[in-house]
Amino acid sequence: MTQKTTSGGEKVIQCLEREGVEVIYGYSGGAAMPLFDALVDSKIKFVLVRHEQGATHMADGYARATGKPGVVLVTSGPGATNCVTGLLTALMDSVPMIVLTGQTITSMLGKDAFQEADVTGITYPVVKHSYLVKNAADIPRVMKEAFHIATTGRPGPVLIDLPKDITQGPCTAPFVDSVKLPGYHIPGRGDAGLLKKAAALLMKSKKPVLYVGNGAVISGAGKAIIELAEKLGAPIVNTLLGKGACPEDHPLHQGMLGMHGTAYANRTVEHCDLIMAIGARWDDRITGKLSEFCKDAVKIHIDIDVAEFNKIVRPDVAIAADAKLAIEDLVPLVFKLDTRDWLKDIAGWRKQYPLQYPKKGGLRAQYVLDRLDKLGGRDCIISTDVGQHQMWAAQFCRTTKNRHWLSSGGAGTMGFGFPAAIGAAMATGKPTWCVVGDGGFQMTLCELATAMLQKVPVKILIINNRCLGMIRQWQELFFDNRISGADLEGNPDFIKLAASYNVPGKRVKRAADVAKAIKWAMAHNEGPCLIEVEVVKEDNVFPMIPAGAPLSEMIIEKPKEKMEKPTGST
Repeated sequence: MTQKTTSGGEKVIQCLEREGVEVIYGYSGGAAMPLFDALVDSKIKFVLVRHEQGATHMADGYARATGKPGVVLVTSGPGATNCVTGLLTALMDSVPMIVLTGQTITSMLGKDAFQEADVTGITYPVVKHSYLVKNAADIPRVMKEAFHIATTGRPGPVLIDLPKDITQGPCTAPFVDSVKLPGYHIPGRGDAGLLKKAAALLMKSKKPVLYVGNGAVISGAGKAIIELAEKLGAPIVNTLLGKGACPEDHPLHQGMLGMHGTAYANRTVEHCDLIMAIGARWDDRITGKLSEFCKDAVKIHIDIDVAEFNKIVRPDVAIAADAKLAIEDLVPLVFKLDTRDWLKDIAGWRKQYPLQYPKKGGLRAQYVLDRLDKLGGRDCIISTDVGQHQMWAAQFCRTTKNRHWLSSGGAGTMGFGFPAAIGAAMATGKPTWCVVGDGGFQMTLCELATAMLQKVPVKILIINNRCLGMIRQWQELFFDNRISGADLEGNPDFIKLAASYNVPGKRVKRAADVAKAIKWAMAHNEGPCLIEVEVVKEDNVFPMIPAGAPLSEMIIEKPKEKMEKPTGST
């Protein structure tokens, strides 16, 4: 009997199996058919989404919640280009992802064949690396390299473009168990001399602060950071994506800093004499007016990506290293500082500037999210979309466990929250809340079908203010309240919409009904459920630092006078 020849598509799927892939998210199509055919005989679970963008965000949520790479499979042309937003989101937030795209046959490349697109060219700026496979013998090597690149160093998405004749034809190449990438170097432990220099600067500090970013989440550095903070007596602040690296209910934790961070976190950073960035990149949402940002403070930067050094801030010490390993090595080099006066100042700011919101005048999103936190949300995975609800969730939903907070940071991708929650819930089996606005939810709401069919018990919380709230807020504060392109007149009845997908839902209009609805959703685990909360339309997120302004110009409440248009990016 003649032994069956392995096709390129079968070899691709076998390589995925060898990498431990459990689930693939995607959408089928002509150029990818050999790959889909090979999936029939695989143990890998395939989830058919309703839009390719949803597939990338599900794979993204899977990866953020587990640390393992998410995998996407789509067809050529528009199937591939529909993944661009998800690739950008993953690249900006350092998320490991493998995206497999079908492609026209090699002899037709560049000839405008049906559903052909220069996918590697189009996606070049939004991937960590990409491949166009023109020889089936390269498949095992490319697959091994792709997973290595996506998951090591600073993680990111890798795209593999696979022409149909390559996946349909034979592949006799053996599997590859190692990679040879001479130009690809991954920092591990920090330089001993630089660590000693950083320790010496810390020991001279009277008002230090540890500034924790997404790199600390990725490396699992939280335990070591807490040990360092407690040994020094140093406060902790985190970025939006650094939430959960260290428990936000720890006594030394001051919450999120930056444009919509807590006032006391921003005051801490404003008045520190040393700031140490741990896996954080000094982005514009944090620094505000760069020339005024911690201008007299010593700056230490620990990051695994050397490209981040001196890109925004020129630190006194830059340590290329895995955040966890660097902090573990730093702890024995320092001792307790006398920061009693420093911590007393911070306690005063916490008392002077607590997170607060109006208690009258209608149901507030802040109240809803505060109740979610107190009724068990702190122990759940929370995935947000982008906008006002995202900032309120970051403020009021304290994250205490690593990889329990999912949010699009660098790209600010509306439509991310819901599919990312599906991916996270499927990956972990943990209770997962999706906090979304009425605008962002409508961008990927078709994935209600995916969640229902897969029986994913994700709890969808729609903060419905009938507008694009953050746009309206900026137009109110900086554009004389000339509202343009922000009103979402024509929103559907979200409860009826959910019911059409066989997803149960509840509408909440009064504060008195919030707790009951949250408890109902907590208890519903047979599949997805939805809560629509109708909140005050004209409510603003405070504190707020106008884009391009220094931390000292933080706005605590609605200003009484007209404000100048911000100079920084929105």
